[in-house]
Amino acid sequence: MSIEVSDLCFSYGENRVLDQVNFTAQDNQLLSILGPNGVGKTTLFRCILGLLNGYKGQILLNGINIKGLGIEEMAKLIAYIPQFHYPSFNFSVFDMVLMGTSVQISAISSPGIKQKKLVDAALKRLGIYHLKNRGYTKISGGERQLVLLARALVQEAKILVMDEPTSNLDFGNQVRVLTEIKSLAKEGYTVIQSTHNPDQTFLFSDRVMAMKDGKVLAWGTPGEIFTADLIYDLYGVEVEMESLYHDQARVCIPKSIVEKDYTYRCCS
Repeated sequence: MSIEVSDLCFSYGENRVLDQVNFTAQDNQLLSILGPNGVGKTTLFRCILGLLNGYKGQILLNGINIKGLGIEEMAKLIAYIPQFHYPSFNFSVFDMVLMGTSVQISAISSPGIKQKKLVDAALKRLGIYHLKNRGYTKISGGERQLVLLARALVQEAKILVMDEPTSNLDFGNQVRVLTEIKSLAKEGYTVIQSTHNPDQTFLFSDRVMAMKDGKVLAWGTPGEIFTADLIYDLYGVEVEMESLYHDQARVCIPKSIVEKDYTYRCCS
């Protein structure tokens, strides 16, 4: 599966949020979209999902223009994991995930053994099977994010779009979720995530698209585009970029903290 975005522009009134955005995401690939708040990442996702229609340009899912696809057809191709989710009812974790299988059955049918097995497998894969009978509103924000990822998996769509999937998770769950996301990409999924974490972006991503002011500032492999200058252009923060493990990882260290700490230690 693939996503191809060509010359995408979108405006809220006179405020242009996306300006000539072009990129391609392929299967077996984790694409991370990096950038500060308000640069259009969520708006981009809403266009890709068909939730915003007033854009200019073209969006293709596996070569098919999304403007010709219905809701059910879209659901078979692409699954979405939002950053936040506030349910109206306290469904069990099992039922929340089971809802992801609705595209596999008719409107007058109920989920069967196959769908329930998919739910159990997804919960076990993400290490949250023990939450199966808990109320969704009674678990932590991080646990809810894992439930939403499980729901996307049982949908069996091969394109996953994730809006800051680790924003509510502790460090251990961040690593676990990103490892699973990377594993899904290796299994043939096309995965797009938005993120604010440069270090994790470098470590886990196959491709990175840096966005600023609604435009693509940089595109390529992490090793090609990750520099201290890029981080400054994105966030206005001067950093030292340290390479680890023969450049398999890079860490951003803010200069202001290092210099302040050095001055304190030397003068104290």
